[in-house]
Amino acid sequence: MQAYVYKSQRKPDTFVYLAKRDDFDAIPAVLGDTLAPYVFILEVALTPERRLAQADAALVRANLAAHGFHLQLPPQPLAPVKVPRIDGRDD
Repeated sequence: MQAYVYKSQRKPDTFVYLAKRDDFDAIPAVLGDTLAPYVFILEVALTPERRLAQADAALVRANLAAHGFHLQLPPQPLAPVKVPRIDGRDD
């Protein structure tokens, strides 16, 4: 399965995968209005062996088959790590 990846110019680190190149009608209007305009990033073959850096390729394939698009949001920020102080105080 081919996928066409676009980066949102409004939302940092947000990507849209499309089943058909430039088929932005597959994206619901409310979502598309918040993300557009897009910049084409790459075309990729999503085979069962394919691994993606920030998304589950099987989920991307399923969403492309069912909806014609897949939305990849930026990763959640990590919670700050609280390191105990050596002197035992809670500053």
